[in-house]
Amino acid sequence: METKPTEKKGLLTKLKENVDDHEEQMAILGAAVRLGVVIWSGFIITLNYVELPMVKKSGASADITFVASIFTGALATFGLSTGNGKKNGNGNGTNTTKPKT
Repeated sequence: METKPTEKKGLLTKLKENVDDHEEQMAILGAAVRLGVVIWSGFIITLNYVELPMVKKSGASADITFVASIFTGALATFGLSTGNGKKNGNGNGTNTTKPKT
């Protein structure tokens, strides 16, 4: 009565077994990677602004421009935007210039 030990299946193996189409597999994997990048970059940005009792910050604040651009780009791949594109720079989003007649 010899029983064969069950193999542990990885995430990619389960994906290959459950989804037949290769294009759909790549779409699911791509969405998972993009979601991971959004979560990672959001976490790094949050850490820049939150003070944790066990983590000491240096006196100067860190430059998070690169991480913020990664976050914005990753959100854009999902069709989301981090800002309102209708603002013209004065903060209220209304047009203060008179139209040319």
